[in-house]
Amino acid sequence: MSDHNRKPLISGNWKMNLNHFEAIQTVQKLAYLLTKDDYASVDVSIHPPFTDIRSIQTILDADDMKLSLGAQHCHWEDKGAFTGEVSPVFLSKLAVEYVIVGHSERRELFGETDDQVSKKVTAILKHAMTPIVCVGETLEERQQGRTAEKVLGQVRAAIAGRSAEVVAGLVIAYEPIWAIGTGMTASAGDAQAVIGAIRAEVLSHVGPKAAQGVRIQYGGSVKASNIAEIMAQPDVDGALVGGASLDPAEFARIVQYRLH
Repeated sequence: MSDHNRKPLISGNWKMNLNHFEAIQTVQKLAYLLTKDDYASVDVSIHPPFTDIRSIQTILDADDMKLSLGAQHCHWEDKGAFTGEVSPVFLSKLAVEYVIVGHSERRELFGETDDQVSKKVTAILKHAMTPIVCVGETLEERQQGRTAEKVLGQVRAAIAGRSAEVVAGLVIAYEPIWAIGTGMTASAGDAQAVIGAIRAEVLSHVGPKAAQGVRIQYGGSVKASNIAEIMAQPDVDGALVGGASLDPAEFARIVQYRLH
């Protein structure tokens, strides 16, 4: 089981949505809906497109909002001839706290490999940010009974060679690819089974400190209507929310799952 003395993390991944004007309005509405008690109980990160980050950083600072700023992706090198990529250095200078790594859309659409994901994790940690490492299986892999093979292989690649202290500070997001944007969601029991297996894999390879400390999120068509059941599972430490995070009222209800 995880360390339930540590707050869960609810993250909103806005993907390629919201220009910086829309992003500012969304953050302002979200911050209005959340209370001190919400922030005392749950860590909340928002992950806008790169072009929005500076605008969001400015408003979070100016209004002393308790939301954590996140990014959706980065390169593993600090600088160089990588047209269109974003350096982890640039993100750290913008007070980014969390960076999503290896999201299934990056893996499936842009060919990111386990090796590249591992290098990005190292780069993000180097610049004092926290990686949210995404893992998950396709529908075909699930139907073939290969969920554990796929997911745990991705986990091993991300944590290989890292100390218990480092792994304890990571976030892993289990996002079954078949559930992303489809309206389909793994049952709470299925989510727990895979997330429990992820924690057991961390225990086996890195030890109890890492297994207890690592925060493991569930992602895949998370909504206000299913978040409480998902969060009730013993090994689930949060959620990586896609489309529902674009609606401030819906996302606020997700953050406030404990009240429902």
